[in-house]
Amino acid sequence: MNIPVYDIGIGRSHFTPPADLVGGKAANLMRLDQLGLRVPPGLALDTSLAKHYLTHGVLPSELRSQLEEAFRQLEVATGQSMGDERPLLVSIRSSPPVSMPGMLESVLNVGLTESGVSALIRRTGNPWLAWDAYRRLVLSFAGTVRHQALEPFAALAARHLEDNGVTSLQDLDPLSMRHLARKSADLLATISGFPLPGEPIDQVLAAIEAVLRSWSAPRANEYRRLNHLASESGTGVLIQTMVFGNGGPTSGSGVGFTRNPATGDDELYVDFVRNAQGEDIVSGRQRLHDAPPLSVLLPEVWAELVHAKPQMERHFGDMQDFEFTVDGGQLYFLQTRAGKRTPWAALRIATALVASGLLEPCQALARLAPVDLGHLDRLSLHPASGDLPVARATTASAGVASGALVFDSARAQALSAERPVILARTELVPDDIGGLAAAVGLLTTYGGRTSHAAVVARQLGKVCLVGCDDLHVDRLRRSCALGARHFHEGEVVTLDGDTGFVYSGSIPTIKERPEADLAIVAEWRRQIAEGTQT
Repeated sequence: MNIPVYDIGIGRSHFTPPADLVGGKAANLMRLDQLGLRVPPGLALDTSLAKHYLTHGVLPSELRSQLEEAFRQLEVATGQSMGDERPLLVSIRSSPPVSMPGMLESVLNVGLTESGVSALIRRTGNPWLAWDAYRRLVLSFAGTVRHQALEPFAALAARHLEDNGVTSLQDLDPLSMRHLARKSADLLATISGFPLPGEPIDQVLAAIEAVLRSWSAPRANEYRRLNHLASESGTGVLIQTMVFGNGGPTSGSGVGFTRNPATGDDELYVDFVRNAQGEDIVSGRQRLHDAPPLSVLLPEVWAELVHAKPQMERHFGDMQDFEFTVDGGQLYFLQTRAGKRTPWAALRIATALVASGLLEPCQALARLAPVDLGHLDRLSLHPASGDLPVARATTASAGVASGALVFDSARAQALSAERPVILARTELVPDDIGGLAAAVGLLTTYGGRTSHAAVVARQLGKVCLVGCDDLHVDRLRRSCALGARHFHEGEVVTLDGDTGFVYSGSIPTIKERPEADLAIVAEWRRQIAEGTQT
């Protein structure tokens, strides 16, 4: 079976295959490349590969030779080679026809072997980066490819940090990182029965299969059910040359929106973590709110994003959610897509895009069709003088939510039939999608405004507060501490999505409606009905 392979960022092409062939992620990267925005060179495998895998349960026998031929294009474009003295490393990512944030798998740093680490050190001059990339690849293979629990790897890392007298992986020196990476590789071989593949192409094939397999995972099925998406199409597969956000103080990874997805305000909305790879920011397992803003850390990169913002909105005709990496001060776009937004933001963005000439009123009305404009209210708290917050977090989705505290997804789904619930978690993982859908609000210790959990919460219209340092969850005892207060499952709290405050009990509210924007929509409808507007 011959799988069509399309190149990205290798000699600018004005042809973009439709998203139902290569997936939205790959198609949009091709369009960013055509705009002149910098993207890592890559390859897109179309959805016929997924259909074959879903039908037969194995990869086509011809895929290996096809990939070896296709990789020669990347080698020429990058000056790097698979397994060579200048090792070519890639990310293997999903590219579904319709965006499914955080539901499908990715594997980074693919193609790196232990013998190739020395070559990567010579190429980058950064031994810490090379060994950290190898460690990350081992963990990806353990969890994503081999389906092993990652707790033993986390325990290994914790012991290693303690032995070295430091509190974070970034504080390890290169020799200590090398030791941890090798120990992690040994642990992978021990618990899975198989070492990390020693041939780069074998790593690529295994990672591709893991991405395709994730299409049928329970969380992906649940996401498609909640969003009424078809399951037959499968996902395209995106192979991109690695750029390294974990290369030091002038590197990092970020996620941004061209407008505020919670309120619709016309402002860049960006989370950025220095010296990190993309999974660090979207996984929801990091504290992000204490980091200085990108405009302070890397002002030249921020200026590039400010310049790119109107380009992307003009080209795609919508607010964009984009991921990016900064490698040694150089900005690369890894993906863009129409951003998930709250219903309130959807209305404000639609009216703003029409006013700016990017949309016609009939197009805006079509986008607003899923939004119940008749009940588009937003609650704001009206606390009494004695109502004092017990904790504060970073707001990721506006509004107010009051409900009974629960601490795991299954309990959220079980109790939500009786009363509104607030799902409180140390971190929200993609498998919690069912609990998030059942809850009226989400509160987490870790994560940022652009982590996958926050993106999905906004799309589902849930109030979402993240990065709450005052939240300490004890799932076994079904309880938590919020600041100085202790709460058991079932006790009521209120989340304020405007301020980030968390209150004990129910708090009085006042209701707002976006009357000015609703009046604009009503006028569009009148003009269309009279035939004076399109």
